Amino acid sequence: MKKYLIACLVLVWPYFSYSQQAADTTLQQASLESCIRYALQHQPVIKQSEIDQLIAERTIRSALSSWLPQISGAYNLQHYLKMPVSLFPNFNNPTSPERVPVTTGVANLSNIQLTLSQNLFNRDVLLASRTADTYRQQARQNLTNNRIDITVNVSKAFYDLILTQKQVEILDGDIIRLERSLQDATNQYKSGIVDRTDYKRAAIALNNSRAQRKQAIEQIGSKAQLLKQLMGYPSKAELQVAYDTLQLVNEVVIDTTQFIKPENRIEFQLLRTQQDLLKANLQYNRWAYLPSVSASGSYNFVFQNSEFAKLYSRNFPNSLIGLTIALPIYQGGKRVQESRIAELRLQRSEWDLTNLSNAVNAEYQQALANYKGNLATYRALQENLDLATDVYRVIQLQYRSGIRTYLDVIIAQNDLRTTQLTYFNALYQVLVSKLDVQRALGTVPTY
Repeated sequence: MKKYLIACLVLVWPYFSYSQQAADTTLQQASLESCIRYALQHQPVIKQSEIDQLIAERTIRSALSSWLPQISGAYNLQHYLKMPVSLFPNFNNPTSPERVPVTTGVANLSNIQLTLSQNLFNRDVLLASRTADTYRQQARQNLTNNRIDITVNVSKAFYDLILTQKQVEILDGDIIRLERSLQDATNQYKSGIVDRTDYKRAAIALNNSRAQRKQAIEQIGSKAQLLKQLMGYPSKAELQVAYDTLQLVNEVVIDTTQFIKPENRIEFQLLRTQQDLLKANLQYNRWAYLPSVSASGSYNFVFQNSEFAKLYSRNFPNSLIGLTIALPIYQGGKRVQESRIAELRLQRSEWDLTNLSNAVNAEYQQALANYKGNLATYRALQENLDLATDVYRVIQLQYRSGIRTYLDVIIAQNDLRTTQLTYFNALYQVLVSKLDVQRALGTVPTY
């Protein structure tokens, strides 16, 4: 029985694993918040930014490792095919200026060297230690900047998709009304109450609405695919967006009395971080006048023998410790020029901050003006929607009572459809402009 259960488990386990994997990579109900959270977990740009953080951390650790003692080893094996010769004085005739060639050394030589070195002062390592936290902060800010971009782009694509879906719903209702009107006009024409132009007008209006609905349905697929791409969602997986129109209406309002603070923008913070790195680079170039100091020690195993088989039978070790101070005295003015370049780059970054502050202020004023204009349009259309609905209802009743012509019904119905479409388009515009205001203020929520 145990073997049977194990075999069954082995067979069905891939299906459970696949189902679990599919559940982890898809959404059952794709609300705006869940779409944004999904994108922040699966979007390739976010994944790349997270990897960039890991790369930055590893780079910092690599640079700081130079502060730690460095241990190295070396092995050398030599065999002289022809022994070296040195010239020595003639000891038999010390007064003779002629030197005598003498073969020196042994045929076989092997060295094993262990070296320990420690940096005491080095401007490269000192720069790495002072800028480590700044580089970490820069990597975090880049991730935050990408998260904000993803949040805004996914939100706009989500609103655009539900706007198109709402247009299809409006056109579905319009088609139902037009089919009913066409049936009424046809019955009245057959009864001799009206001429045939009424039901023909109804047929024309119905065909137009069906064509618009077909076009809107085709757009839903492309806009859903765009949303998937921005989310990092599987392109072939189903995505059913869920939204509450009343909740969207409640989200259109934003405080328009807020003051713009450029330092709240992630772009401004990134420039500040870049400026800190430029300051550190300036200090680094000024340290070029200071010496590099390092201590070292080594121990050498030296094996020498005329017979190769007995090479490692005799050892003549030696060891040493040392202190190295290196100072470039003259480099043709290079250090002066490098320091001056670093100063100019730092001055240039100040103008980048000034330019960004001005651009942020202009962006906020433009976004705020667009939001206020779209909000006013939305509120006016909200009132028009109630009026158009009431006008259509009254005219439809009057037409059925024989008071109004069918042309009045067509006009009222067109007005109702147009008002509904423009109302939801205005709702989309005000939600998008609200996002632009939040981005200008630096207050985009990233969940």
